[in-house]
Amino acid sequence: MQAPELLTVPTDPAPTPAPHQPEPAPAPATAPPPPPHAAPPDDPASRPALAPDPGPRGAFRAAHIRPGDPYELSHGRPIVCLPGGGRASTALLLGGAVLALDPAVREAGAGTGYAPAPGLLRAPHLAVGNVPDAPGWVPGAPALAVEYADVGEDEARLARKIDDLLVAGARWVWVVRLAAPRHVEVHAAGAPRRIALPGELLHAPGVLQNPVPVEALYDRAAAQQAALTSLLQREGHSSLESLRDRGLREGRNEGLQRAVRDVCDVLDVALSPEDDAALVEMDGTALAALLERLKRERRWPLP
Repeated sequence: MQAPELLTVPTDPAPTPAPHQPEPAPAPATAPPPPPHAAPPDDPASRPALAPDPGPRGAFRAAHIRPGDPYELSHGRPIVCLPGGGRASTALLLGGAVLALDPAVREAGAGTGYAPAPGLLRAPHLAVGNVPDAPGWVPGAPALAVEYADVGEDEARLARKIDDLLVAGARWVWVVRLAAPRHVEVHAAGAPRRIALPGELLHAPGVLQNPVPVEALYDRAAAQQAALTSLLQREGHSSLESLRDRGLREGRNEGLQRAVRDVCDVLDVALSPEDDAALVEMDGTALAALLERLKRERRWPLP
């Protein structure tokens, strides 16, 4: 695969020049990620709750980035986005299915680019809400953004991305931590960061109908259960158990209707169209009572 072109400083004048760039120039997408031993320990208490001061603004704009380019922008400065590992990519597919299938969700996407300002372009791993079916960068921000973080995560860059998304209007940013101990960080504007552990539920009222188990964002069995529940709800069933109960009830009713018709044939009782229509509308209790009366009275019971 051919390496993507590096961004070059745009020739159009920028409102605020940036003679000094505190971050290194973006590297090709083929550049290797930092070695795992260079990453800081995965200690939730040591992670920054707020992004550091971004420093001078850069000259790049969202219009300079093309769809497919491996870059995001923060305050006009490019951020190279390298491929993720196998564990993160698998978890992302599972979490995306859980969120997209929620009965309340009409728009969801993966890697959607948001450009709420000329010098800002952010693409959360998963986005729920404000994902239009149209080409180009999306103004604003998603209602819910989800990021997956694994070993070797650049914590400063992640903190800046969280801050950019919240400032742009995201109501929540969930960070799924895949390194042990697994958990989810919940970030919301004006609220302290919250840690959700396995066994807990994540809520996004007004965006998601169902609470999301923490494990459903990375564990296959939990994700399948959550996705199945959402699919059943989309079809009018509250749960798999309710669907099974409905099937049993309908099967019993059909059997009782067949028994009533068979008894009428044996007794030579003619069913009028009205009687047959009433038969279809009866529930199991009424059908069982009708069958007993037919056997006892040997005629169609009068009202």
